[in-house]
Amino acid sequence: MIAQRPDVRVLVATQPIDFRAGMNRLVSLVTQALGSDAYCGDLFVFRSRRSDRLKMIHFDGTGMVLTTKWIENRFFWPPVEGGAVTLSGAQYAALLSGLDWRKLEVKPMRRPTLSG
Repeated sequence: MIAQRPDVRVLVATQPIDFRAGMNRLVSLVTQALGSDAYCGDLFVFRSRRSDRLKMIHFDGTGMVLTTKWIENRFFWPPVEGGAVTLSGAQYAALLSGLDWRKLEVKPMRRPTLSG
């Protein structure tokens, strides 16, 4: 798995893509379909029409990284709708492992408050 910072956002595009799409097409989809900046440091995950394949792009500060994964079983995907679903780091790890990431409870991170 690609090492990621704990604060990286993971966005999963809910619409399947043409899996022949390369890096330039995926960067364009991030901008046009998801309304985001592909170079912001977020991780963008795309699904194929088949449920056993995904592509990810991520700008690591030095260049754009494209990763493809095929799995023996199938990935658990959000419902096909417009836009994207944001996952936590734990949910992303579960998705890549072929586990049902929807069963993981995401607790909001609480930051310490200044008392004075």
